[in-house]
Amino acid sequence: MKATIKIIVLICIFNYTNLVSAQQGVDTYNRNFKLGVGVNTGLPLSDPYSFNLGGDVRLQYNISTTYSLCFTAGYNNLFVKKNGTDFNYVPVKVGYKSFIFSNNFYVMGELGGAFSTTKEYSYNSLLFAPSIGLGTKYIDVSVRYEFLKDFPIVKDNVADNGLGQLMLRLAYGFSL
Repeated sequence: MKATIKIIVLICIFNYTNLVSAQQGVDTYNRNFKLGVGVNTGLPLSDPYSFNLGGDVRLQYNISTTYSLCFTAGYNNLFVKKNGTDFNYVPVKVGYKSFIFSNNFYVMGELGGAFSTTKEYSYNSLLFAPSIGLGTKYIDVSVRYEFLKDFPIVKDNVADNGLGQLMLRLAYGFSL
């Protein structure tokens, strides 16, 4: 009986020390910030726009090796197909990025607002942008679908709202 109690106590002590050392190892990730500067180009999916070109700055906070929070702000120019004024706007977004497949490939969702800077148009809009990408230590390449809920479009020769576009982002990033 005494031998059984000693064995149980030794097993409990062994398990406790392993649990404590495992718990200490859980939070050893060095959380850090990363800053990225990118060029965006895109294809609007509705008239009267033909092309989108812009740039952005992204601040990323790495929660762990696989999850990050992002804040992105930039400036975009939507080129109009025919005679007319190009449409400029400032997108401001927050996002959540999840790395998969060896921490290079990621999926990300962003939500925010787009604010017109063109005098002729005073449109502001909710913005939603899911994306997929490949990020290395310094280079980030991503493709996203961006939906601007309240931006004007022409659909079947009738004015409407809801601009969707496919965007490509090429960026250089570095740790802060």
